[in-house]
Amino acid sequence: MVKVVTFGEVMLRLATMRRERFTQAREFEVTYGGGECNVAVSLAQFGVDATFVSAIPDNDIGQACVNYIRQFGVDTSEILRQGKRLGTYYLESGAAMRASKVVYDRAASSIAEIKPGEVDWEKVLAGKDWFHFTGITPAISKSAAAACDEAAAAAKQLGLTVSADMNYRGNLWSAEEAQATMIPMMKHVDVSIGNEEDAEKCLGVAAEGVDVTTGEIDANAYRPVVQDLVNKYGFKKVAITLRESHSADDNGWSAIYFDGDEILLGNKYDVRIVDRVGGGDSFCAGMIYGLNQEGWSSRQVLDFAVASSAMSHTFHGDFNLVSVKEVMAVAGGDVTGRVQR
Repeated sequence: MVKVVTFGEVMLRLATMRRERFTQAREFEVTYGGGECNVAVSLAQFGVDATFVSAIPDNDIGQACVNYIRQFGVDTSEILRQGKRLGTYYLESGAAMRASKVVYDRAASSIAEIKPGEVDWEKVLAGKDWFHFTGITPAISKSAAAACDEAAAAAKQLGLTVSADMNYRGNLWSAEEAQATMIPMMKHVDVSIGNEEDAEKCLGVAAEGVDVTTGEIDANAYRPVVQDLVNKYGFKKVAITLRESHSADDNGWSAIYFDGDEILLGNKYDVRIVDRVGGGDSFCAGMIYGLNQEGWSSRQVLDFAVASSAMSHTFHGDFNLVSVKEVMAVAGGDVTGRVQR
């Protein structure tokens, strides 16, 4: 089985209860999550050897975070214990026409202060097959961006497959800043993953006539985007998730995938949202798993990734705690949700 390393930030998540607003909340639910960590946890549920690398403070809150991640089978032995604080984010879950909200408190977090040279990447990546990062980590700070670039370059040099989820965050940087940092890093990347706006904001490639606020996505509009990404950056494979946001409760979910030869459109799922945070991360994990299954067709890879990420919307928390068996059932058409006895 493939051995995967992911690198990035994990944060303390404080979510309002009962879909309350921040202004009325008197208690918060405590969990942990973050893009690359979410991918590692999802892969571990699929039986993959997954290692998560980060910087987490050496205090009780940091230890609680490490313990939380470790319980899901992720190797946390390469996490640096340094810095003074764990980044925090607050989540207000929306309902119907009221959108969910996220407020970040991550300035001066341990991962924001990480510097190149602090992780022995040759040691960490030895014997591994795949390295994954997202556009969130480079957006946190200039030093984190440099450390992420160092990691991706080392992985490429050592012969690992490198995947990147563009994951543009407008509250962390502008599109101009994102492109200035992300585009040079793409020379290390084999597999590019993103959502409807990531290609435009991070890589300067836009789909013509697409408005994600309408609730309807035309997959054909993204075919030129995929071709432009391949032509400009030399990606071997490209996947773009497609979300139709009908309301905070109901989304349509699918993806397109370029496998190097043809572009495929995935199955579309109408999802009743329980918690949408981490949906893109679970898609990345599904792609990584599927691409490393011997004999799987491109259709099987895409179907697995879309089904896996659709399922991740159906329970609380950032982590996608589903098994291969459960995903295979949904990918095979069983979406009835019947009680299992």
